[in-house]
Amino acid sequence: MSNAKKLHVRKGDKVRILSGNYKGKEGEVLEVQPSKYKAIVSGWNMVSKHVKPSAENPNGGIDKVEAPIHLSNLMVIDPATGQAARTGRQLNSDGKLERYFKTKK
Repeated sequence: MSNAKKLHVRKGDKVRILSGNYKGKEGEVLEVQPSKYKAIVSGWNMVSKHVKPSAENPNGGIDKVEAPIHLSNLMVIDPATGQAARTGRQLNSDGKLERYFKTKK
């Protein structure tokens, strides 16, 4: 059995940001960092990164890149309803764990 953390966010998920400067914004998860419990969301939490001159980039400069956001500040959007929802895992008919969305009743 692996020691991989079971996270509610996966690469490729559409998520809504719950708090911070980008509260209410939505984007796609580009990368998940389980060891840091963070994820990078496309287009949000941009930071300026200084780049030294190199052979590929002789002038150097300042690049804008996405910074990681803590997973507790992200909520997965249910593709069926388009609403942010909590997730759970349950066994399917084949005995394999699959993710499902908990919706308000």
